[in-house]
Parts: sequence; structure tokens; C-alpha cells
Amino acid sequence: MTGQTQTNGTKGLPSGDLGRRIAARRAQLGLTTEETAARAGMAPSYVTHLERHPDAAPGRSALLTLAAALRTTVSELTGGDADVPSGRELAGRSPEFTELSRVECAELLSTHGVGRVAVSTELGPVIVPVNYSVVDDTIVFRTARGATPSLASGSLVAFEVDRVDDTFSQGWSVLARGYAREVTDTDEEHRLAEQAYSAPWPGGRRDMWVRIEPYALTGRRIVV
Repeated sequence: MTGQTQTNGTKGLPSGDLGRRIAARRAQLGLTTEETAARAGMAPSYVTHLERHPDAAPGRSALLTLAAALRTTVSELTGGDADVPSGRELAGRSPEFTELSRVECAELLSTHGVGRVAVSTELGPVIVPVNYSVVDDTIVFRTARGATPSLASGSLVAFEVDRVDDTFSQGWSVLARGYAREVTDTDEEHRLAEQAYSAPWPGGRRDMWVRIEPYALTGRRIVV
């Protein structure tokens, strides 16, 4: 995973697990450093310090305050739940379930992230996660030839992305269905490499590009 410069009030790259998690949560909420500090009753310079210094060790009281300001938990901020599956919390009070429009689905799907592609194999359907980007309104990802995601090429597939907020028992999911094909044009491969957000997290040689052209986008959201 490559780092990304924070533009919402933080210059430079976050350092350490805590700093990266604080900056990532800020970005999800669309908050600047100053807005986060105001919510937490902290000095903006202290929030910046936490994001930039891997050796920063705030006390539990500060972590609780910061987690509340960022509408999350101390465990999530510190990475304590990294190996725990999402969705373990109880349902929230009076949840509202809504269907998303195609425009809303496209907006949530856009740019980049980690999604799941469903492909058919000789042993039956398989779903695997991939790092993806959206280029020219199509879903693109890079994989290794012969790997499970490469089986998507030349067939109809399903592709899903989602976001679960355990703290508030809410979230959304978007499902794309479309035809997948291997990108074989060298110039197009170079263009995708330039526009893609990052290299695949698993590393290694993964030089096969696959493009999915969605013919259907559906989604749903749960809000408490």
C-alpha cells in the first residue's frame, strides 16, 4: 500500500499506525486537522503531532476524546480490531434501509479502493478481493496471470465494494455487474499504470490488467 499526501489540513505523510488511522478517519469524515482538533478540544498542533510522529503515545483519555470526535472507537484508531471481521456490533436503533440510485452507486464506487470480484471456476463460484481503480467509468484492477482474479477475463462477473461503520452499525454496499476483458493494448496498459492509485497490496509480479464495463449498478445503505 502506498502512502498518500493528506490535503485536508495536513502537509506531509502521516507516520505510524496511529497517525495513519487518524488521518484516514479524518478523510472519511471530510474533516481538516483544525476541525478535528476543535471537536476534540485539542490544539491543532497536537493532532498534527499525533499524525506525523510514529512514537507519539497519547494517554487513554486523549484517545477516547479523539475517537469520540472522529465517531469511531479507540480499538479502531489503534488497530486493535485489525484482525476482527466487520459487523460484529448489534443493530442500531431505528435503522433506515434505502436503495441507492445509479449516480450514488457510481460516486461511492469511484476513484479507488478494495473490492471483491466474483468469478466462476471449475469448482464453483469464488469471490476474491482486489485493489481497484475507476478509469473512464470502468473498473480496472491488476493481477497475475493464472491467479483467481484473472479468470474474470472474458466473462460476465460481479464486483462489490462496501463500507461498514461498526461504531454506529451502519454502512453501504455497491454491486456492479458487467463484462470483464483483459487489457492487451500496450499504450492502454501504460495509461492505466499511471492513473491507478497504487500497486496491488499482495506485491509480486502482477502485470495483467483487467477491465470491467458495468451494465448494472445497484446499491443499498443502512443509516441509524
